[in-house]
Amino acid sequence: MSIGRVILSIIFPPLAVFDKGCGSILIVLLLTGCGWIPGVIGALVILNKNN
Repeated sequence: MSIGRVILSIIFPPLAVFDKGCGSILIVLLLTGCGWIPGVIGALVILNKNN
């Protein structure tokens, strides 16, 4: 996880997980719709996941 991705996940969480797949984008988009902080946390969790 790079510093650029962390900053992007704080500014606009769905864009930070763009390359992780459609499911990740939808999850983060729904979480962001519920509130900005859940979206940021969801994006950071998905970005921090080991593949």
